[in-house]
Order: sequence, then C-alpha cells, then structure tokens
Amino acid sequence: MNFSALRVLLVGPLPPPAGGMANQTRQLAELLRGEGAQVEVVQVNAPYRPAWVERLKGVRALFRLLPYLLRLWQAAGRANLMHVMANSGWSWHLFAAPAVWIGWLRGVPVVVNYRGGEAAGFLARSAAVVRATLRRASSLVLPSGFLLEVFARHGMAGRIVSNIVDLERFHPATAPRAAGEGPHLVVARNLEALYGNDTALRAFARLCAAWPAARLSIAGSGPEAAALAALAQELGIAERVRFTGRLDREQMAALYRDADLMLNPSRVDNMPNAILEALASGLAVVTTDVGGIPFIVTQGHTAMLVPPDDPQAMADAAHKVLADTGLRAALVAAGCAEVQRYRWSSVRAQLLSAYADAIAAKRATRT
Repeated sequence: MNFSALRVLLVGPLPPPAGGMANQTRQLAELLRGEGAQVEVVQVNAPYRPAWVERLKGVRALFRLLPYLLRLWQAAGRANLMHVMANSGWSWHLFAAPAVWIGWLRGVPVVVNYRGGEAAGFLARSAAVVRATLRRASSLVLPSGFLLEVFARHGMAGRIVSNIVDLERFHPATAPRAAGEGPHLVVARNLEALYGNDTALRAFARLCAAWPAARLSIAGSGPEAAALAALAQELGIAERVRFTGRLDREQMAALYRDADLMLNPSRVDNMPNAILEALASGLAVVTTDVGGIPFIVTQGHTAMLVPPDDPQAMADAAHKVLADTGLRAALVAAGCAEVQRYRWSSVRAQLLSAYADAIAAKRATRT
C-alpha cells in the first residue's frame, strides 16, 4: 500500500491558535497531500457560527458540536481511513470519541492518535469508557513510550508513531549572534497553569544576578497572561521579559534561531514538540523531567533535566549551560543529531505501516 491509495479523513484542531496538536494536524495534512493522498480535514475547533455564540458559555458547545457531527458523518462516507487526533478530558468525550463511533458505524477503519499530556489522570478516571470506544477503532497510535506505558497499564495496547518535526523550517541559525549581547532565553508554552511559566519567570529572576544583560521571551497566550505579567513586575524583571503572544510557525522558528537557551517549565507533559523544535533549531534545553519528557531527552546529553516547580534548580542548570561553552556545544550537537529521527522521512514508514494494519484489521472484522 502507498499513501496515494488513501482517502484520509483527518480529525483534529487547526490553527489558530497554533498549539502543538493544531500544528501537528496541519503539518500531517500537508505531508499526506504531498505523498498523493486525498485528505479532508474536519476541524474540532472551528470558529463559532455566528461569532457572537462564543459569549454564550452555557450553550456554545452545541453550536460547535452539532455541525461537527454532521460534517463528520458526511466526510466519513467519502474516506477509506480516519485519523483522529485525540486529547484528554472533554476534548476526548466531545470530539474524539464521537469520531471513532461514527467511523465504526460507517465501516471506516479508524486510527486514534492520542496526544494528551494528562493521560495518566484522565485514564485513572475514565479508562472504562475510553476502552469501550477504542474497541471500535482499528488502531491506537501514540507519539511516545511514555504514553505507550500509560495506556498499557489500563489494558490498552498501542504502537508508537513519532511526532514530526519540520527540519527545513526549524534549523540552527546560519550565523552567530552579535558579540556582546546577553543570553536570550525562550519559553514556548501556552500561558496556562500546567505549563509552569511562573517557575520560568522565578528561575530567570535568579539567573539575572549572574547574567545582568539576559533577556527572556515567552511565546504563547492563555488565561494566565495578566498574572504572569504582574509576576514579572513583582520580580523586578519586567523590562527584560517580552511576552510575544502566540506566534505562527515562521515566527516561532525565527525566535528559536535568535535564542541561546530554551526553558521548558511544564508541570505535566507528554512529548512536547516545542522541545523537539528547539533542539532542531540548535538550542540547548533546560526542562522539567515530568511525564514523557525523559523519554525524548537524556539528562546531560541532549538536555538538562530538573524537577518541576523548582526555580532554583532551573536557574542553576541554565547558568551551568550558559557558563560552560563546551557543555552547551555538546548539548546542541547531541540534540541536533537526536531530532533527526523525527523528520518526515523517518516517521513516514511508521505511519504508513499503522495505516496499512488498520485497514487490514478492519477488513478482517468483515470476513
């Protein structure tokens, strides 16, 4: 089988906002079309119609859900494979699960691509209903060994299909930054509590004592924006911190190339593409060791790992990397080498095999 034989119904979010799963959905659609597949995308975060419905918190989900279900039903009739990008919580119940059941009702093989960083807690509460839905799917694919283990603990077997990093877009800078500039640090997570941006700000405040010309860019948006800006002011670092808002792919790639070090302060995480993109861009990375992160980077080899909610440990690790040019160069070289396995040419065979097996499994249930 090859991709050109496929009519793929891809179900997932699309930018804006340009989050990790939305970017992966858009990128996968582009890559599959480049391989000759026919791809139709059903967007789970489509704009509300009419726009004023977004202000009606009690009922707005219905204005998105009903058109979504109708489009799913219609599009499933045109597909010979469904690829469902899935997340935890209400996102699973409202969007991923209905897609699986509709695919099953229409006789289309369904590949569930689960990416939720909060999988452990979600499955602890909802494993029974998730299992019931996955029995109607043909395959469960996961981006990391971490999620493979989480699902296995609840009796659900999956296979790994890695995230894809666009190494043509995310690559090291071709020229060194101007001499005499202070170090530029970057954080690339949504401004939400689970991503620990407050820890990054506190770590940066400590780091500034040794690096008075250092500056920090925080790329993202979210409900904690005002609180984080107030914290930067309280810590006396507001003039050194830039909140960029949410950036598109090109802007994010340019920001990485202008930086020296990435901080990833997550409290919960699976396989953050932001870390992989930073590695591909030639950045040293200091990250918390939560969730699936230790499955994608190795302490002292491809990144520096620290405990969550420990700004002093994060500041110490960042200082060590910035002060030791040999260590930083080794981390950057190892990171660039490691990220090669996430290029499309490497992941392509994994995905095609998963698609072929899902189609074969569906055919077997019909005989």
